[in-house]
Order: sequence, then structure tokens, then C-alpha cells
Amino acid sequence: MKAMTLLGAAAAVAFSVLLAPPAQAKDWTKVVIATEGAFAPYNLVRADGKLDGYEIELAANLCPRLKLDCQFIVSEWNSVIPGLQAGKFDAIMSGMSITPKRLEVIDFTKPYAQSGSTFAVMKDGPVVNLPGTGKRVSLDDKAATDAALKAMAPALKGRMVGVQVSTIQSDVLNGFFKGLLDIRTYGKTEEHDLDLQARRVDLVMSSTNYFVSTLSKPGGDQMTLSGPIFVGGPLGQGSGIGLRKTDTDLRDLFNKAIDQAKADGTMKALAIKWFKSDVTPE
Repeated sequence: MKAMTLLGAAAAVAFSVLLAPPAQAKDWTKVVIATEGAFAPYNLVRADGKLDGYEIELAANLCPRLKLDCQFIVSEWNSVIPGLQAGKFDAIMSGMSITPKRLEVIDFTKPYAQSGSTFAVMKDGPVVNLPGTGKRVSLDDKAATDAALKAMAPALKGRMVGVQVSTIQSDVLNGFFKGLLDIRTYGKTEEHDLDLQARRVDLVMSSTNYFVSTLSKPGGDQMTLSGPIFVGGPLGQGSGIGLRKTDTDLRDLFNKAIDQAKADGTMKALAIKWFKSDVTPE
């Protein structure tokens, strides 16, 4: 794998991409962070091979506050939690939502971004303008969820939906849409976007924050969002830094820096830059 370096904006801290570093000693002067590098605008790899995105810039702000030398490693999405538990790195910043299911195996900091989930479709496709488009529906509200599903059912019955494997959106589809939609899973979100544009699937489901980037890419102007914006339930509490349950001291350090970055407006400024709106958790 080609090594990739962070942006020069993080000059105060030496950020670099490592291929397979050993776990660092727990004096927390150095922290290795895993990211997918394929989930814009949270994290991405630029054409010049450098990591970029909201989480990369946020880490470049948080780590100097804590006098930490933070280094990024690019890791496949499916391997980030096993890799964390195996000590290959110390933290995960990869658009990972804090959910009860994940909290069973790892710990998280406070959230640093919030997002709902919805469908993207082709503007000339068969499921554009689904009932409830743009309306927020909490999956914790059974009556509202049932009503939304009933309204969409005639348009969605038998359609093919794409979703990234092992994601909260995959959990939503399998928990609420199984039997209504045919579900096709992908290793990366970019892959299901391409299949949507090629009409191999009728719609895809992901984070509304992710779709900000998707719709701005070449061909994205032919896509649009359709259906309710789902929140709550298996979608969790927002994205946080994933950590081993034993590393409570590192969690507390990052929580301190997150509070500071939220209070001084850094998180809001970065959110507006990358997501075009303030997605800072309340």
C-alpha cells in the first residue's frame, strides 16, 4: 500500500500514514488512528495521495491540544474494529457511529458529528420523490416508522438497494426493510454509488453527510435524495472516536479536546467547510 501523508495544516504535529505499526506504549505521547480514506467528506484520499477530510483536519486540531503526536493509518472498513482490538492502532476516526451494538465491544468518545440516513436515487430513476422525502423520522418512534414504511412500500417493493457492509445503514435495511427491498452489500460506499449510476441498483442508503460529497462529484448532479431522513434506533448517537474499553484515560483526553473544539467554534467551522452545514452534536 502506498504511504500517504496528512495536509500541511497539521504542521504543529507530525502526522504520517503507516502501513502496519505496532501498538504504541500507553504513555499517550503518540497515538495511531485508523481511517478508511474512502468515506468523503469524513475522510478521503486526494489525487496526490494525501489524506484529507473533516476527521483528518479535526484530528490535526485535537491532537496538539493534548500534546499528542497523532499518526494515521488507512484501514479497510471491515477490519477497523478487529484491528483496534488486536492493538494494530489506538483509535478509529472513520465516520463510525456510536451504537449500542458497537459499545458492546469497544468504547467511544463523545460524538463529534451527527447525521441522519436516507436514500440516494437517480433523478430519472423509478423511486424518485419517495413519500416523506426530507422529513425526519425517528426509528425509536414505532408509529412514525411504521407509517413511513407503509407509505413507501408500493414504490420500494422488489427494488434493489445498495449499502456498505457492516454499517448502521445495513442494520437499518435488514431490520426494517428486509422483505421489502432486495439488499446488495458493498465493501465501499463509492462502489454502490457507481452501481447506482450504472442502474445496477435502484437506490442506495447512507449518511446524509456522506451524500453531501457524493452529489458534488462528477455525475452526482444526476442523483438526488429520496425518502425520509432516518435518525435514532440502530443509527446511534453520532460519530465518535472508537477506542479500546481499557483505554479510558485516552478517551478522557480526547473528550477534553472535543469539548474545547466545540466551545471555541472549531468543530462548527470544519463542519461547514466539509458538510456545508453545522453537524456539531448538541
